[in-house]
Formats: sequence, structure tokens, C-alpha cells
Amino acid sequence: MAETNLREFLRTDAVLLALILFVGIAGSGVARWGLGQLGLTRLGELVFIMGYGGMVFVLWYGWIRPLDITGPE
Repeated sequence: MAETNLREFLRTDAVLLALILFVGIAGSGVARWGLGQLGLTRLGELVFIMGYGGMVFVLWYGWIRPLDITGPE
């Protein structure tokens, strides 16, 4: 198995993927918490749903949709 060093790892899409996951999960969660502290729970829930759902869509559109998943012919 080929070893990869940190420089090669940072050149790949792994950093972008980690950033999208972090913003989609932690970012929308923190925004939801902050809005909940202000008494805007419904808006916070909407922000969380849109942030998490947007993250799922971006990951599907950018990484999963282009994959050619077919079996042997």
C-alpha cells in the first residue's frame, strides 16, 4: 500500500471535503444554538435543516453523482 505524506494529502480534495463537513455539521449546529439562545428556535431549526441538507446535496452533487457505479457486463 502506498504511503502518503501530509503534503500529498493536503493537495487532494480531502481538505475541501473536511471543510464542507465541518461547516455543514458544526457551522449549522452553532448557528442553530445561537438562534435558540436568542429565542428564535424555529428559525434556528430552519437554518440547521438548510445547512445540513445543503451539505448533503453538495457532497452528493460533487462526489457521489459523478461516480460510475455499474457492475460487470
